[in-house]
Amino acid sequence: MTDSLTHTSPFLVAALYHFVSVPRFESLQAPLQTLCEQSGVKGTLLLAHEGINGTIAGPDAGIAAVLSFLRAQPEFSGLEHKESRASKMPFLRMKVKLKKEIVTMGVEDIDPNKVVGTYVAPEDWNALISDPDTIVIDTRNDYETAIGTFRGALDPKTKTFREFPDWVRSNSGLHNKPKIAMYCTGGIRCEKATAFMKAEGFDEVYHLKGGILKYLEEVPKEESLWDGACFVFDERVSVEHGLKEGEHRLCHACRNPITAEEITSPLYEEGVSCSHCYGTRTEEDRLRYRQRQHQIALARKRGRRHIGS
Repeated sequence: MTDSLTHTSPFLVAALYHFVSVPRFESLQAPLQTLCEQSGVKGTLLLAHEGINGTIAGPDAGIAAVLSFLRAQPEFSGLEHKESRASKMPFLRMKVKLKKEIVTMGVEDIDPNKVVGTYVAPEDWNALISDPDTIVIDTRNDYETAIGTFRGALDPKTKTFREFPDWVRSNSGLHNKPKIAMYCTGGIRCEKATAFMKAEGFDEVYHLKGGILKYLEEVPKEESLWDGACFVFDERVSVEHGLKEGEHRLCHACRNPITAEEITSPLYEEGVSCSHCYGTRTEEDRLRYRQRQHQIALARKRGRRHIGS
């Protein structure tokens, strides 16, 4: 974390996940929700039999209280998290959800606690993906890869993570080189993706420990093989090297990240459309979005938020 981010950005953002068997996961929902609300923490946490996943933000003391509570649970004693900063609260509300999976791939019997790829530290990642014997795969979805990726990486162009297994099975060329290197935003998708690849018969499977976020935090920009920004699932939209807040905004009609240049497009209308979605929405849709945007604008004038707490 850079000093400038620490000193000028009041909200601490913690991204976390932990694969572990938690038969009692339902019983953790209520106390976790209450603690987050009392601590001024917002975001989303997912609980399932297979563990926990999520991102939360709030004052430093509030985040510390939530992390302490989690690590006090025997199942989460080894929980790791990644930190960044936000100039504004990047979430509208706090949600603790119960799920079947903490990251949804939809393939039965894939358990990262039993088998997973080899972790590669950010400082060793460049050497691995520069090796001509390595195939590099971005496991994220198309709207994420559109704004940034590692040089030379394959982009599956998936809409959801559920599509990833079919993409792998339909690409026999992935067997042409001995090494597979995979990455995602914070590391969690690669836990399941590498476990799946091992189950599919791939031998040398590696993944970036801590994901893109850890790489952007630790690897100097002048040494980086990352191009662009990294999409994040909160109101910051994207982050760049040093985990500096990016310049992207979100189209609230289609949820795609958009650049400053795309905002100047005649197809862009705040909260209504952008160049990504204009052709896929009807005039009836846009009328509905305009009415919603009008209500948001009225709430802003009153100093309130139209959505969230």
